[in-house]
Amino acid sequence: MTLQKIAAFSDGDTGGNPAGVLIADALPAVADMQRIAAEVGFSETAFAAPEDGGWRVRYFSPESEVPFCGHATIALGAALAMRHGEGVFALALNQANITVEGRREGNALSAALQSPPTRSAPADDALVDEALAVFGYARGDLDPRLPPARIHGGADHLLLALKNREALSAMHYALDAGRRFMNTHGFVTVLLAWADGPQHFHTRNPFASGGVYEDPATGAATAAFAGYLCDIGWPHQGHIDVVQGEDMGMRSRLAADIPPQPGSSIRVYGAARVMTL
Repeated sequence: MTLQKIAAFSDGDTGGNPAGVLIADALPAVADMQRIAAEVGFSETAFAAPEDGGWRVRYFSPESEVPFCGHATIALGAALAMRHGEGVFALALNQANITVEGRREGNALSAALQSPPTRSAPADDALVDEALAVFGYARGDLDPRLPPARIHGGADHLLLALKNREALSAMHYALDAGRRFMNTHGFVTVLLAWADGPQHFHTRNPFASGGVYEDPATGAATAAFAGYLCDIGWPHQGHIDVVQGEDMGMRSRLAADIPPQPGSSIRVYGAARVMTL
């Protein structure tokens, strides 16, 4: 077993979200995968083993297993392309079957995932008020064009859209309070977004449920967000670009293609770079 460290959704030779990738003949025991993920210390580590012509995949954060992780899937796609050549790889997750396409052009790596089906529903007032209190916001900070919602694209997230970039930069919270909030309501992350035009967004993604204050690039939440934009009839024209991680000093770039049918799988893609062990 060889552990690789790959930053997904990188911005050239910098940025991106580091993920651990471990490809083995068989998946380690659950306790071992959890231990390895904690030792790696990244927000997620993907574990993959061959199964039925594809790959059985599980994702672990330092504190828990998660059903789907977008940036670790991109990292896995890049690792599979380096190991087996370019192609589309079938992935069997705990709760869904998806694909990832890995590409390599010289030293440049990229990957594109097809998310599980998406869905969204309005968030009730009590939930929104609780979230605002946790993350230091008031109702007046929200963008009424993008109402708060429960969003899903392989994992559950809460969306709070903010009406200016300054509000996004001002996000702050206590890790323990964020963890209690996310675990109580079943959210893997909270997605904070600002619309810099109909097809361009800046986001931040607290991941306290996994013991991580903030993720610099979150493919699963981007997929869920793209599905939500389809659900509400946002003028996305079939594509969005997302910048995440700027406030962490880890600028990352994500792209998503959005089919016209609500509930569809979302194609999320970006560059990847191998990190020095």
